Amino acid sequence: MKKIIFNILLLLITFSASAQKNLDQTLKKHNKNNVPYISVTELSMLQSQENVLILDSRELKEFTVSHIETATNIGYDYFSIEDFLEKHPNKKEVIVVYCTLGIRSETIADQLIKSGYSNVKNLYGGICEWKNKKFKVLDSTETETKNVHTFNKEWSKWLKKGTPVF
Repeated sequence: MKKIIFNILLLLITFSASAQKNLDQTLKKHNKNNVPYISVTELSMLQSQENVLILDSRELKEFTVSHIETATNIGYDYFSIEDFLEKHPNKKEVIVVYCTLGIRSETIADQLIKSGYSNVKNLYGGICEWKNKKFKVLDSTETETKNVHTFNKEWSKWLKKGTPVF
């Protein structure tokens, strides 16, 4: 019996490490790694300790399906750094940007950093990782939902806890 339990634990650890490695590879493939990451656990703790501006860089149709509580949708396709600067002049503000996995959010976060914002992070694994760690997501009525907009079918494989919508 102990041997069976040990083998199951070993299999789970191997699977978890493999999934992490594959996400690392995906992010390295698509990102320049010029924005520091923050983990979903770190963001959750940060939310309870201080004021943090959470920016959802997905499009509005994605945001209405699912978003992190208190997040502000800024979009990606039509994001304007000039508009953002007008609305958020405090360049020392703690800002965390996210998207589905952390690819589009890196582009937006990089623009913020290049515009002088000094405390900007990219959410590692995006909303998929947030939901995978069992943190709640909200829909357009601010009601908790199991649905997560995953951008497309390919990115849906990264959502392990929840219902993918694309």
